[in-house]
Amino acid sequence: MHVKPLLAALALALPGAARADILTFAAASLGGPLDRVVAAWEAQGGEAVTVSYAGSSALARQIAAGAPAELFISANPDWMDAVAEEGLLVDESRRDLLGNTLVLIAADAQAAPVEIGPDLDLGAMLGSGRLAMALVDAVPAGQYGRAALRHLGLWDAVAPHVAQAENVRAALALVASGAAPLGIGYATDAAEEPRVGVIGTFPKNSHAPIRYPAALIDGASEGAVDFLDFLSGPEATAIFAEAGFEVSR
Repeated sequence: MHVKPLLAALALALPGAARADILTFAAASLGGPLDRVVAAWEAQGGEAVTVSYAGSSALARQIAAGAPAELFISANPDWMDAVAEEGLLVDESRRDLLGNTLVLIAADAQAAPVEIGPDLDLGAMLGSGRLAMALVDAVPAGQYGRAALRHLGLWDAVAPHVAQAENVRAALALVASGAAPLGIGYATDAAEEPRVGVIGTFPKNSHAPIRYPAALIDGASEGAVDFLDFLSGPEATAIFAEAGFEVSR
């Protein structure tokens, strides 16, 4: 398996660039579990896969601009819809793979839990610090987080204190490093980072369901078709479930 940052993947879009592996664009929050899925796929003889992780919005825009991805896994339906509107998806290949949970995380892995609701004084918890979130206008985790805070009536008080990061993993890193005392992200990301603790789970009704659709991009190879099927199969879903994802049946 090869994992490339977004800029490296974009270099593949230059005229004359060769494409050898199955290039997969995946939401940053899939990093770790998806790496393990790819390793399992390749161990059984599957074609090599290169995964480029970034915010779903950035990935969707790059696909629309011509980046040669064969498979796209978004952290919400809207950015998959944006690619579909460009006429770039393989008909009937789209499927919901996974679900996730939105959580409040703290830089102190032993911090006491709180109940997330309208009475939570998040501003007082922050003190002079910042609330780390992915980009609230573009990245799914940030969009879900802002929607949840608005639903609970907490957004206006904390909005001036939000530190926005380019993706959910970057927001998590701000908390893990101690640069921000609190952050909002996915439960699966927090589980991958021992330096943070989950102190609360946002009510399901405070935001839209968190879903990860996957689809083939027009021109995808037969290997990409098989890899997408593998992502929905029992071996991959077991890995995702162990990482804390909700697995679509």
